[in-house]
This record gives sequence, structure tokens and C-alpha cells, in this order.
Amino acid sequence: MYAILDIETTGGKFNEEGITEIAIYKFDGQSVIDQFISLVNPEKEIQKFVVKLTGINNAMLRNAPKFYEVAKRIIEITKDCTLVAHNTAFDYRILSTEFERLGYDFNRNTLCTVELSQALILDQPSYSLGKLTKSLGIPMTDRHRASGDALATVQLFKLLLEKDVHKNIIQKSVKYYDRRIEKQKIQKLIDSTPKTQGVFYVHDSEGKVIYIGRGKNVQTEVNKLFLKQTKRAIKIQDRANSISVEKTGNELFTNLKYNLELETLSPKYNFKKKRKPLLLDFNNDNFIIFDKGREVEEHAVILIENKEVFGYGFTNLAYQENKINVLKNVLTPIEHKELSKSIIKNYLNKNKVQKIVRL
Repeated sequence: MYAILDIETTGGKFNEEGITEIAIYKFDGQSVIDQFISLVNPEKEIQKFVVKLTGINNAMLRNAPKFYEVAKRIIEITKDCTLVAHNTAFDYRILSTEFERLGYDFNRNTLCTVELSQALILDQPSYSLGKLTKSLGIPMTDRHRASGDALATVQLFKLLLEKDVHKNIIQKSVKYYDRRIEKQKIQKLIDSTPKTQGVFYVHDSEGKVIYIGRGKNVQTEVNKLFLKQTKRAIKIQDRANSISVEKTGNELFTNLKYNLELETLSPKYNFKKKRKPLLLDFNNDNFIIFDKGREVEEHAVILIENKEVFGYGFTNLAYQENKINVLKNVLTPIEHKELSKSIIKNYLNKNKVQKIVRL
């Protein structure tokens, strides 16, 4: 027995989202034998981009039942069922979080139709629900509404059951989640990151960097990463074991550090951007760029020598400013000179830095 579901949420920070709509179809492998569909008052504002995506707004939910009013029905319809959804990790996390707020442990076996589709329907350009159902000729109405998406998932799951001719792939794919452990791990990773500008590195259990990110507020960017439900983001979330952060102090250093580290480390889950070749030189042969540092009395420094980027780093320049040899000892030399030159040149064309000193 299966409970095939879809949930729409308010959006927002990890584990702070609220449910706005839920649809559950109880499926016996042949046909739907029960169903539950309802809007839900999340008792919080819906993010604007979610309103645009789903069409569900705050006014529509004002008189809708709150989660505690539908919780018993959800428990009843999913009892002794395996939960099935297109990206079950998301729907199950949201559902179990709501039950935790009520002091109830909601534990169900789960199946993910994304994973099953990748195993049973090969070589698809996309495994998103909309594109996959379209390529398979499965009709879909009310995209990004719980009932429409859940009904499409029912039809997709029927097809997957037929394609699993030896009846072993689906059986082996059933998972029992104690989502509390996983959520605690992710929340701990988010809480461990500072609310500062910089570059962050996601490490796997062996310490290898599998993803690099950046932002004006690292904690916000990490939170966004763990909220994403793309195939790539889910893999990062599953493999993330620790996160390290390097403060940068300013946008130029953030861009420079991020792109240089991508070139050096080549993390598995980052997309590598192709850059156009830089045709123009710097306007001056030798100069120093000063920008905001990580701390109040610190400066971020880039040294350009003979129209090439020598290096970058952080220092108090009261003493080193006119002593190039001393400055060179402080700075980290840059190997990827064309890449760094392109980043710095483009940045200077569009933005202001604190100071430029020509030598």
C-alpha cells in the first residue's frame, strides 16, 4: 500500500517552512482507494516567489484549517503505507517537521520517484516532474499545485511499477528514514557558518571539497543550498559532512577567491563557467588595489606588477604601502594569472574600490 503525496510550502529558511497545501492519494498498486486534499493555513507569510509559482496567496489560506486540524487525517491515510513522492526527501522532511512541532514522531517508509525514474527510465534530459511527465505522455493539470502534481506522480508511479519487471528495483529502493538525525546534521551545518561575506567549502566525510559557494552572508547562502531540491543540490546535501569558511571582506575578493578555488580544486558539484578571453590590458603597468578587509583596521590588497596580477592578501598597510618587497612577502602569489586578470579587470570596470595607488 502506498501514499502518494505532494506538498506546497511557504518557502523560507530550512526547517522553518510551513505547509500551504497537501494532497495524498492512497494507492494499492492498481488504483487510488482513498484521497485527502486540503489547503493549510501555515500561520506565516508566503514568500513572494512561491505565490507567483503556485498561485496560492495568504488570503486564500486565511480560513483554511491549520496543520494540527488535519494531522489526524494525514496519520490515518498514510498508516501502514510507504510514502511516495517526486523527491520524497523534501516532502517527508516538511511533513515530519510539522508533526515534530506537535510532539508526534511521524515515521514512514519512503520511495522517491526521481530515484526510481533514473533507474528505470534511462537517458532522460531532465527528471523534473513537469519535463519527465511531458516526455512520457503523462497528462498534467495544475502544475505546482499539490493535487495536480500528486496525480501526475500517481501515473508516473504506475508506469514505474510496470517497468520494474523483476520486482526488485522498487523493493530495494524503499528507505526508512529517521529524519531527525538528518535534519539535526543539516541544521548544525547551517548554524556553524558565520553571517559574514566570504567563500564556503562543503566537505564530504573524507574531507574532500565537493562544492564551493560564496555570498555576502555565508549562512544565508548555505541555508539556500540546503533548501534547494534539484538533483545536484540533493546530492550535495546527502554527502555534506562539514563546512569551512574563508572571510573575504569585500565583493572583489569574494569573486576572485571563489573563481581561483574553482580552478584549483575542481569540486565535483560545481558548474565551471566558460570565460571569454581578456583582450585588454590594465590601464597601468604597476599599481596596488586597496579594498575593505575582513576586520576594521585591515585592508584587502592586490598587487599588479608589469600589467600582471602578482598576488593578493590582507594586511595593515600603514607600514608596507611603500615597501613592495615587504608587501610581496605578505601576499599570496596567484598562479591563474589570466583568470584573475579577467575578474579584476571586469570588476574595476563596473565597481569602485577603496583606493588605487600607482607605483
